[in-house]
Amino acid sequence: MTASGTDPAAAGFAPSPADIAGVLAWFDNFDALAVAKDVEAMAELAMFPLNEVSDGKAESYDRVRYIAQMTSELGASEQVDMVSERTPTFLNENLVFVVTDATITMGEISRQVRYGDLLVKCAGDWKFQTMVQGGWTDF
Repeated sequence: MTASGTDPAAAGFAPSPADIAGVLAWFDNFDALAVAKDVEAMAELAMFPLNEVSDGKAESYDRVRYIAQMTSELGASEQVDMVSERTPTFLNENLVFVVTDATITMGEISRQVRYGDLLVKCAGDWKFQTMVQGGWTDF
């Protein structure tokens, strides 16, 4: 039960260990693509238009804008390393919100961040649709 008295499992879907492992594997792949700076492959994992939400703003991105932004962000340093701990919360079998606590190191700069991603299952594959992070542009 949650503080509100609702039981997520009673809502009709309780993820199996394989469901959880599948989402975590999806993120392992995404992180590897980010470290490799393979922005095109990262974009293949998105459901466009993609929503980005941060402090006091929400914007939609098409594929071109997403690629430009990620190329700029990842291209700023020679080395990118990420260590992440993720907590998936399934809304049903096709929607999962994942909160990530991570340390991201770009070159000599290291920062701890917390962010969330909404993944949507499309034709059997997970796609990220919404990215939420406070201070998104502060890195």
